[in-house]
Amino acid sequence: MNFKLIFKSLVIIAVLTLLVIMGMNNRKTVELSMPYILPRTQSQPAALMYIGFFGLGFLAGAVLMAGGGTKKSGGGASKPTKSQS
Repeated sequence: MNFKLIFKSLVIIAVLTLLVIMGMNNRKTVELSMPYILPRTQSQPAALMYIGFFGLGFLAGAVLMAGGGTKKSGGGASKPTKSQS
């Protein structure tokens, strides 16, 4: 297996473990206020907000890292076709 893939998997497992620990220990309700985006103040358990912010950050990182590189048209070497004589 690829070392880079194993390393990324271990990092994600470690972050998810921290989220579980935060969820178990932060049960109080907190308020989120974003006046220009959300019309009213949101009151949610702190653990739910941690998981939500992690999910948004993870998706944003995945979108940024999933670059669709440009394909070269004709710049690469290709096999020559055999001509029939």
